[in-house]
Amino acid sequence: MNTTILRKSVLGIAGLAFAGGLAAGPLNHAIDTGTGTVDARPVAAAQADTTTDAGKLIPHGVQGAQSRIDLDAEQTANAKAIIAATKKTGLNERAAVISIGTALQESKLQNLGHLGDRNDHDSLGLFQQRPSSGWGSPEQITDPAYATTAFLKGLRQVDGWQDMPLTDAAQTVQVSAYPDAYAQWEQQAADLVTQHWNNS
Repeated sequence: MNTTILRKSVLGIAGLAFAGGLAAGPLNHAIDTGTGTVDARPVAAAQADTTTDAGKLIPHGVQGAQSRIDLDAEQTANAKAIIAATKKTGLNERAAVISIGTALQESKLQNLGHLGDRNDHDSLGLFQQRPSSGWGSPEQITDPAYATTAFLKGLRQVDGWQDMPLTDAAQTVQVSAYPDAYAQWEQQAADLVTQHWNNS
């Protein structure tokens, strides 16, 4: 290989690395305001440390501004439980992204019990599933593995879920009053699947 070709190759690789660093940008993290609410500010899409194919995780790209929250140990454990249950059902990484994105919107990955007056009817758990709507008993719904399997059972009944934007697939299962809200969590869900798929 002559020196001109070698020099161009090295400069090209360095340019790609520099451009990739600029594109990733800084991450903004959610801030707990102390009032029990979370400031989930839009963030730039994070560059995945990829052992999984980003095209499989987010086949349509993210839809709209993305939010991100810092997760504590319990929330991370719940994300891992969702991934483990997804793998146990034989579904792929995309199903895990949809499941985690849904749980981020519904509960911020917290396994919520009954919230009294703040509760939406009798919604419980990671996915805010309702016993009165046939999702299972309160004990079942607050078991992350059971709740995820129940969500995935509903997802499997959605024709073409694999090719839908996350918000459409989630809304078809959840029937939320805020159907577009799931979209904001797709990048963080994909990042969590990338980080934990191989160790859950």
